[in-house]
Amino acid sequence: MNPKEKLLWSIAFPGFGQMLNGKYFKGALFILLEFVINVQSHFNEVIMLSFNGEIEKTFARTEYQWLMFYPCVYFFAMWDAYKDAGGDKEPYAFLPFVSSAYLVTVGLMISSKIKVFGYLLGTVWFPMLCVIPGVVIGILIKNLLRKG
Repeated sequence: MNPKEKLLWSIAFPGFGQMLNGKYFKGALFILLEFVINVQSHFNEVIMLSFNGEIEKTFARTEYQWLMFYPCVYFFAMWDAYKDAGGDKEPYAFLPFVSSAYLVTVGLMISSKIKVFGYLLGTVWFPMLCVIPGVVIGILIKNLLRKG
């Protein structure tokens, strides 16, 4: 499997990419972290509420102190699987992952404060949309640093 395939497996579930890379301890650690954060933050319930359009309930049910860990674990697991599979050949390849983790975390923190998008999208959809500018900003910074 190539690095992009390992990345896609990590997107599906943090730790799977590490398992495919033969890094079983790291893979088990990421799976455990994902499980603990998911349970403690009530993430599956919040996702279900979001899918059912019960956005106000997502704000009340989300355990923000736990859920704020999720983007960092999630994007680090993706980067780690990608890197271990040989996907870090170009300089600053980590930047889209870092900037996405940052913007998703910030998006989660401000999702209940933004009247238009936050109240329409809640604690799941609004942070997920923050991945897009995170990737774009990371790629732009990576390209600027490579030129300089």
